[in-house]
Amino acid sequence: MLLTEADLKAILEAALAEGGDFAEIFLERRRTTSISCEDNKIERVISGLDQGAGIRVIAGENTAYGYSNDLSRESLIQTATLVGKALQSRPQPREISFKRPQAQVEFTIKKRPDQVPVAEKVALVQRANEAARAVDKRITQVTVGYGDVIQEVTIANSDGILVDDERVRCRFVVNAVATDGKVIQTGFESAGGHQGWELFESVNPEEKARQAARRAVMMLEARPAPAGKMPVVMAGEAGGTMIHEACGHGLEADLVQKQLSVYAGKKGQKVASDLITVIDDPTIPGKYGSYRFDDEGTPGQKTVLIENGILKDYMYDYLTARKENRRSTGNGRRESYQDRPIPRMTNTFIAPGKDDPEAILRETKYGLLVKRMGGGQVNTTNGDFVFDVAEGYLIQDGKIGPAVRGATLTGNGPEVLKIIDRVGSDLGFSLGTCGKDGQGVPVGDAQPTIRIPEMVVGGILDEEDKG
Repeated sequence: MLLTEADLKAILEAALAEGGDFAEIFLERRRTTSISCEDNKIERVISGLDQGAGIRVIAGENTAYGYSNDLSRESLIQTATLVGKALQSRPQPREISFKRPQAQVEFTIKKRPDQVPVAEKVALVQRANEAARAVDKRITQVTVGYGDVIQEVTIANSDGILVDDERVRCRFVVNAVATDGKVIQTGFESAGGHQGWELFESVNPEEKARQAARRAVMMLEARPAPAGKMPVVMAGEAGGTMIHEACGHGLEADLVQKQLSVYAGKKGQKVASDLITVIDDPTIPGKYGSYRFDDEGTPGQKTVLIENGILKDYMYDYLTARKENRRSTGNGRRESYQDRPIPRMTNTFIAPGKDDPEAILRETKYGLLVKRMGGGQVNTTNGDFVFDVAEGYLIQDGKIGPAVRGATLTGNGPEVLKIIDRVGSDLGFSLGTCGKDGQGVPVGDAQPTIRIPEMVVGGILDEEDKG
């Protein structure tokens, strides 16, 4: 615990003595290690410690927020007083009695990353770099990164919530570049989770590096993608980038309440195919977006957002839930003590269906098979999106055909969800750092193999490919 209960009460009472009807303090101590290898040499080995406290006071619809990296009682009482005064509202002093909510899940860390020598972490990065470069002489550049974070938090508010938690995460990434002198292609692989060094019991860093390099070389040799409307099969291993971007952000309650979401006002309505169920769940052990408590002290919980095509719920933090006189769904997240919490996704995915993934491919005569997604853009107001395909193949007579490069997927999230006609029994996760309002938080996303009967694929129009 980063401060005593008596100190926490004094700080919260100081905030309310100056104005507001709700006060909260978020204390954080974060220890990080970051290692990167570029140009065949270790470029950076950085270890750091950052700590501080964020104080929030709410009065009606108004919020004031301040932070300090001085964790002394006197400094934080002073900060709380200033934050409370900023609201210029009537003081509402009251006695605070803390209670500790029960987490719905417990995570076991087998080997803490701070128990692993830095030299061992550096050696892992070097092995991955060498493995990627050995794949093909056309690999011209390899970047390997490793990072870990141990985040201790104490969260207390004037409603009496008091939480202590520790989050431990490790992440490993490889990016390989291949060129033949005319064309340049890249391959990317990553692994990570809410877990310690045991991540590498199930993840082989050298093999991950080779996969990234092989993808870069394969895309170098791939033919240009065809263009036009066609069926698209998205493999489970493609991860849930599309559901995260084209659907997930639109189900965050702050965007819904501001009428910046295509899903605003549609709770209880049909917004997707009967085959589609979308879930957000931070309680899945080991996943990158998992946690026991969110950054407001609410226990993490599984939230069914869309069930059999019907919009059931949105993702709420304390403030958006307060506006609707309901409970938070445990999605209040922030990048650090310097940031106010906002509704964010955690591990968001399309639930597996009943179809055999191989049968989905076999029963698709022609189209595009997407095995890896790249970057993209989405307009949450109307759901329109454009995504790059990092690894794609033509589907010819129900079989995987030649690899293609330069493919893009263009469509509308809600419309795509409505026409999905096959959902596989598999489930493939990907991970990343999701950006919103200038804040980045760790997330996971996933989907099973799905088939979209018709989608606009951008590429180079070539009628011969339709065979």
